Amino acid sequence: MNIGQAAAASGVSAKMIRYYESIGLIPRTVRTESGYRVYSDRDVHTLRFIRRARDLGFSVEQIADLVSLWHDRERASKDVKTIALEHVGVLERKIRELQEMASTLKHLATNCHGDARPHCPIIEELANDEAVPPPLKPDAKFGPLGKSPAR
Repeated sequence: MNIGQAAAASGVSAKMIRYYESIGLIPRTVRTESGYRVYSDRDVHTLRFIRRARDLGFSVEQIADLVSLWHDRERASKDVKTIALEHVGVLERKIRELQEMASTLKHLATNCHGDARPHCPIIEELANDEAVPPPLKPDAKFGPLGKSPAR
């Protein structure tokens, strides 16, 4: 099947399929004499695996590890579990950060009159030069889709 058919069958866009191929997440496919990519049912199955992993928020690096483990019939399930639990920790940290942001914004909104007056604690907080910016998060070094530039 061609890339459009593989995209439709897997739920992964053609652009992302080309990207995954360029970074080695999926193997380079066979090409026709005219240069068109040809995908097998196995390729589509791998793309679906990747899509489900992305839907769960795994990074590209983690997905590469999971795909490798998936193809390794001698794998230890503890290796898969370790990746999953590390990701759960990251998700829980993000949830806490989002809850803190929501709490701060609720507090500011509660203290904003929300009327025709110009005074607004939300704007004041955003404009506060005295506020200390939060430290960069460890995952801030990753680019789009969690891909490390060094990879």
